[in-house]
Amino acid sequence: MTLTKTKPDPASFAAARRAMVDSQLRTSGVNDEFVLARMLAVPREEHVPQGARGTAYIDRAITLDNGRRIGAPLFYGMVLAESQPRSEDTVLVVDAGSGYLPALLKPLVSTVDVISPEEAVAKTGKRKTYSLVVVDGAVESVPATLAKRMADGGRIVTGLAAKGVTKLAVGRKSTSDVALLPLAELGIPRLAEFDTPEGWSF
Repeated sequence: MTLTKTKPDPASFAAARRAMVDSQLRTSGVNDEFVLARMLAVPREEHVPQGARGTAYIDRAITLDNGRRIGAPLFYGMVLAESQPRSEDTVLVVDAGSGYLPALLKPLVSTVDVISPEEAVAKTGKRKTYSLVVVDGAVESVPATLAKRMADGGRIVTGLAAKGVTKLAVGRKSTSDVALLPLAELGIPRLAEFDTPEGWSF
């Protein structure tokens, strides 16, 4: 007897996206129409490893082939809602490797550039600046290397990690400083590249 593998039915993925919006986003207070439209439009199953496509819409993070994780759908819905992307925005996404967040943002803004966490913390010369920076993960702090990429008055939406707890956070750049305001506690994959170096203790 020969077993044949059947490809997942696109209609089943569409139904899973609809269930994700109704049971994960709406019930958590994410109701902006543009957010729901983008979450319905982007096939999340195309941004996870092949073996995880069947569980692409579960309400938890999924490990990617590079060892990082794509966050739960609610994280991305809340990021979009807090970003309030505008058509004139120039956007920089610090992407963990899934490409999901850039895909969600791209039709809503003027431009989207993507860098890795390693590139975000690397010391570089003068770079292009952006009106909106979005980080796909939780950081302990916003390093100067990333702050330099933000235009004066530019916005940032990121996960914030502190004492083992991760929260969504928003901020703006004023002169050379970026102040973050923590919002809702939320499970967000942490990006170790942004860990604050431990100081000496006596």
